[in-house]
Amino acid sequence: MSLSSHIEELKKKHMTLSEQVEAAQRAPGTSNLEIAELKKQKLRLKEEIERLSETA
Repeated sequence: MSLSSHIEELKKKHMTLSEQVEAAQRAPGTSNLEIAELKKQKLRLKEEIERLSETA
């Protein structure tokens, strides 16, 4: 897998997590802890994308 395709996959995962965060925030039964964990995962992906983009 090339670096650019790897970055694209990470961007797709980031977008999916964004959608999950939005859905969780709208759902009345979702705890703040679950939402925070999704946001942390999203942030880690964003940082990884930025790190890889700098080396590309």
